[in-house]
Amino acid sequence: MITFDQFGLNSQILQAITELGFENPTPIQEKVIPHLLESKRDLIGLAQTGTGKTAAFGLPLLNQIDTSVKTTQFLILSPTRELCMQIYNDLEAYSKYQKNINIVAVYGGASIENQIRKIKSGVHIIVATPGRLLDLLKRRAANISGIRTIILDEADEMLNMGFRDDLEDISSHAPKDRQTLLFSATMPAEVAALSRVYLTDPIEITAGKANTGTLSVEHHSYVMQEKDRYSVLKRIVDYYPGLYALVFCRTRAECQHVAGLLMKDGYAADALHGDLSQAQRDYAMSRFRNKAIHILVATDVAARGIDVNNLTHVLNYNLPDDIDTYLHRSGRTGRANNKGVSVVLVNVREKFKVKHLERKVNQKFIDMQIPNGKEICEKRILHQIEEVISLELKENAVDYISAEYYEKFADLSKEEIIQRFLSLQFNEMFAKYQNVPNLNVSGGQSDRRDDRDRDGQNQRNKAPGLTRMFINIGRIDGFDKEMMRDFLKDISENSNLDVAEVDIRDRFSIFTIPDKEIDLVKKSFTKIMFDNRPLRVDEMDRGDSRSSSGGRRAPREDKYNDRSSGRSSSRSSQGNQKWSSGGSSDRGRSYSSSKKSGNDRSGDSKRRSSRY
Repeated sequence: MITFDQFGLNSQILQAITELGFENPTPIQEKVIPHLLESKRDLIGLAQTGTGKTAAFGLPLLNQIDTSVKTTQFLILSPTRELCMQIYNDLEAYSKYQKNINIVAVYGGASIENQIRKIKSGVHIIVATPGRLLDLLKRRAANISGIRTIILDEADEMLNMGFRDDLEDISSHAPKDRQTLLFSATMPAEVAALSRVYLTDPIEITAGKANTGTLSVEHHSYVMQEKDRYSVLKRIVDYYPGLYALVFCRTRAECQHVAGLLMKDGYAADALHGDLSQAQRDYAMSRFRNKAIHILVATDVAARGIDVNNLTHVLNYNLPDDIDTYLHRSGRTGRANNKGVSVVLVNVREKFKVKHLERKVNQKFIDMQIPNGKEICEKRILHQIEEVISLELKENAVDYISAEYYEKFADLSKEEIIQRFLSLQFNEMFAKYQNVPNLNVSGGQSDRRDDRDRDGQNQRNKAPGLTRMFINIGRIDGFDKEMMRDFLKDISENSNLDVAEVDIRDRFSIFTIPDKEIDLVKKSFTKIMFDNRPLRVDEMDRGDSRSSSGGRRAPREDKYNDRSSGRSSSRSSQGNQKWSSGGSSDRGRSYSSSKKSGNDRSGDSKRRSSRY
C-alpha cells in the first residue's frame, strides 16, 4: 500500500500530516497528488464529500510555494464561508512546520480591512469566496495576475449558488497560462460546461463511481403520513441513543421551525441557516463540534464546509430538489473509515422518489419501520445497560461511599435495584411513549414484478373491463416502465394497483388499468404538480361499461404523437425531474398548453437545472 512519503513531499509537510494521523492516502489523494507534483496540466477531480480533496490539492500546493517572494501564487475558491475557513484551517495545519508561508482566508461577514491588511503584508495562498474576492479585486487590494494555479472547490455548488458571473470576472484578472483545477462531488451538465470554458485539455480523475453514494453509508427510508413528519423524526432520534446528526431542511424557515420544536421538546439541538448572523452560525457550529449539542438542523447552503468525521446520521427531513444535493447530504456521514446512515422521510405520495434515488445513487435503500414506544424504550434501556457494563471503574474513585450507603440497598434484590435504576432513568421516556399510535403506513410495499412477468398480461389491455389511460409525463422526464408503475401506485396510494401495460413515449405515457380503478387514479392526480406543471390523467379509450358515462370525449392516441418541438431537449439528456403535490387545481389545461408552460420556464431551468 502506498504511503505519503512515496510522493516526494518535503519533510516538514510529512511531519505535520503524520501528527494529524495521516497514514495512507485516500483514492483521490493517491491519484491527484502525483499529478500536481509532476504536471501543469489542468485537472478535473471528482470525488464525494469527505474523501480528502483538500489534502489532495493542498499538499502539492504547499510543496511548491516559493517563499523567496511574497506574491500570491495560488488561489482557492470555495462557495461558502464555512468551507473557506475549513480549507484555510487544513492548510495551516499541513504547513505547521513550514517557515515563512502566508495563507489568508477572505470571505463575507468578516472585516474587509483586516483581510486587506493581511494581503498587503504578503500572501502566498488566498482562500476565498467568490463575492468577497471580487470585491477585493475591484478595490485593487488583491492581485492575482501572477498566480500559477486556481482551484475551484465544490464547483457544482458554486454554480448552484449563482457564482457563474463572479467566476468569469475573477478569471479575467488571472493569467491565461495558469493551471486550473476543478473539484466537484458530482458532474452535472453545468459543471461540464464550466470545465470547457475554464480548463484546457484537462485530465479527469475520478475516485469512486461518479454521481453515486459512498459505500460506507447505509440509506434508510421511512414512509409516513405528511402530518406525522415531525413525530417520526423524534422517534428516529429517540431510537438511536448515541445519535450525532445533521438534519437537513429545504428552507430557512423550515430549518428554524424544526430546530425550535426540537429544542422546545428537550433535545440538544440548534439551527444553522442563512438568516442567522455570522456570530450565531459560528456559535452553533462550535457547540456542534464540541458535542454540546447532538443535532444540528441545517439548510444545504449553510452546511457547506461542515467537516465532522464522526457523524452517525444524516436525516433528510424533506428530500432535496435534486439528486446531487442528496449525494452531498449523505456524504456528510460515513467519513474517515466510519460507517454512517442517511435517512430519508417520505410521505406516501413520495415513495416513488426513493426508487429513483436508488437508481441514481446505485445503492439499495432499506425500508424501515417507524419504531413504536416499546421498541424505543427497549433500545434506550439496552444502550444504558451496555454503557454501565462497559464503564471502566477507576481505582479509589468511589472510596468515599461508606458501608452505610450499601446497607440502604440491603433489603432490595438485584432485580429490584435494576428496576428502580431503570425507572429513575427512563420514567419520562416511558410516559412519553405510553399508548402512542402506530405511525407506519399500512398497505405494504409495491408489487415490483419485472417486465417479463408483465409481458404475458399485456394482451389484456383490450379485454373488457380494462382501459388505456394517458398521463402527460414520459421519457424526457426520466421515467421508464418500472418507475411509472411505482409512480402510479404511490400517487394513488394503492400498492395493489394492477397496471397491466405501460408504454413510455418522449412527452407522455400510456398505461392500462381496470375500469374500476379509473376514478381512484384520476382523483389521486388532482392537484399533483410535476416540474411546476399540473399532471393530467385521462382515458385514451373506454370499454363498453364506460362508453355512455356522459364524460367528455376520450382523447385520441394520435393527438399525442411525439413531436420534435416543445420542451427543451437539454433536460432529456439529463433525465432530471422535480415534482410536488398541491398547487393549481385547473384540471382543464390541455397537453399542448402544458408544453407551452414548460417553454415559459426556460429561465428558471437555467438558474437551477440539476433536478430530479
